[in-house]
Amino acid sequence: MTQLHEAFTIFLSLLVEAIPFLTFGVVLSSALLVFSDEKKLIAYIPRNPFLGAIAGSLVGFMFPVCECGNVPVARRFLMQGLPPSVAVAFLLAAPTINPIVIWSTWVAFRDQPGMVVARVVCSLIITVIVSWVFSRQLDAVPLLKPALGRRLAYLTRPEESPTAIACESPLLQSGTFLLGSGNSGQLLKLDEQAVETLLPPIAPSRWEMFTDNIVQELRELGGMLILGSLIAAVIQVFIPREWILLLGQGTISSILAMMLLSVVVSVCSTVDSFFALSFVSTFTSSSLLAFLVFGPMIDVKSIGLLLSVFQRRIVIYLLLLTGQLTFLLSLAHSYLF
Repeated sequence: MTQLHEAFTIFLSLLVEAIPFLTFGVVLSSALLVFSDEKKLIAYIPRNPFLGAIAGSLVGFMFPVCECGNVPVARRFLMQGLPPSVAVAFLLAAPTINPIVIWSTWVAFRDQPGMVVARVVCSLIITVIVSWVFSRQLDAVPLLKPALGRRLAYLTRPEESPTAIACESPLLQSGTFLLGSGNSGQLLKLDEQAVETLLPPIAPSRWEMFTDNIVQELRELGGMLILGSLIAAVIQVFIPREWILLLGQGTISSILAMMLLSVVVSVCSTVDSFFALSFVSTFTSSSLLAFLVFGPMIDVKSIGLLLSVFQRRIVIYLLLLTGQLTFLLSLAHSYLF
């Protein structure tokens, strides 16, 4: 019973920590939808894979969202035609390469400024490499969930969409008017659909579109966030943390242990540096770097959010590729510094 109470407490704490940032990302995404023209921003993104990856990585400075809020913004960018490689670069880099996270990392590791630089540099290297790999995929539709893929295909290639509806007036179709037999020329009833067609459509205001989009995205992404937070809480309580800490004695095992811990605890990138600071006396600096780099890119909560946008195989591919690169860079850091 005590463990269930602890799991419920951790679950609520994860939600309380993550919901404000998810809400901020959804609000930002809705604002992009209604009040701005993302196509102008997308037009300035370089088409060169390397330069596009760097540009996507630095977009986080313009939209400082953590791993709880970057998914709705990236999804909005994809719906507006942003290349998949640049969207992936934003997804991986925005939680780390943004002024809020850089500032919080500097505050936590004020005595180790090299940790701040190493975190930004390693995150940028991983992002550029992964983005370059995804640059081979020019069409984002195969990467997305079926519903999002169909929506993107309709937005980008409406002439190819099978759901195009012929714009015919219901008044020109049979059965629209019901005329009474014996009352020639007398209109007995007008179909309600025809009436609605005859009336001019009332366009919703921008603020109505703004609030409606917020509600829709919170409903879609909030469910995945709740599921991810629940899984993270269960793992933290029912898997003894001592098993992970025992692995922190060696160079390789400590890096792997902190990478695993970053996925398990699912701490938001704005505060994860303070969590990592508590392990300074137990783990090596390279393993702490692995925690700070890998956690914001891939954790239990973000996996749930990514699965609401991307195909399962794409999420697994991101997990494996970013994990391998994080391990190699952290291992190199342990030998060079």
